[in-house]
Amino acid sequence: MEEVTIKDEFIKLGQALKLAGAVDSGLDAKIEIQNGKVKVNGETDLRRGRKLVDGDVVTYGSFQFQIKSR
Repeated sequence: MEEVTIKDEFIKLGQALKLAGAVDSGLDAKIEIQNGKVKVNGETDLRRGRKLVDGDVVTYGSFQFQIKSR
């Protein structure tokens, strides 16, 4: 599983998808999240503004990554 390291205490879901390289743009992230294709900790989340913190796991298709804060 990949890790995405953040410098703040949280990152928004849409931003995390872009940072991880799962999507190319914020618009792509918005569409995929709204279409129910993204899960956070095993549950579908439709909010691109969802705050992710250390330890959260994001799944998008076969792409999966975990949030790590410094």
